[in-house]
Amino acid sequence: MGALSIRIRPEEERDHPAIHDLTRRAFAPMAFAAGDEQELIEALRRLGALSLSLVAEQEGRVVGHVALSPVTHESGAEGWFGLGPISVEPALQRQGVGGALIAEVRLWLAARDARGCVLTGDPRYYPRHGFRPAPEHAPQAEPAEFFMVLSLAGAVPAGRFGFHPAFHA
Repeated sequence: MGALSIRIRPEEERDHPAIHDLTRRAFAPMAFAAGDEQELIEALRRLGALSLSLVAEQEGRVVGHVALSPVTHESGAEGWFGLGPISVEPALQRQGVGGALIAEVRLWLAARDARGCVLTGDPRYYPRHGFRPAPEHAPQAEPAEFFMVLSLAGAVPAGRFGFHPAFHA
């Protein structure tokens, strides 16, 4: 990451306002964003559905955040998670912060023998982190052209994934 020095750690309660503000600002210009990603994180947290919530910190300031929550699959396959929202301070985007957060998520998933991870996001960005477009697996309410899968253990089961109900509240 060159000269950019960040520390990645689990979120703490004191980080919640900064995560909310960062997420709102980071998603404002995104074509695939609903505009309520900051409320989604709060809902997942409130419902106990955040499997992992990490912040990237630079000089004591939150400059990145990633959330991970369990997903379902219509086949009943377990061990799958949904990555997102993931946000990076707009002035620091394209400097490796998002990639560092995704790398930490991958380590967390591997340590738990997870089957894989899914997300809805920019198909030009996520393939460099191992995700592949998977419109055939997209949940009914998600834009299929932005749905991607990262398989960590075996083939992706046939059928559709489903995000936590908070995604559609």
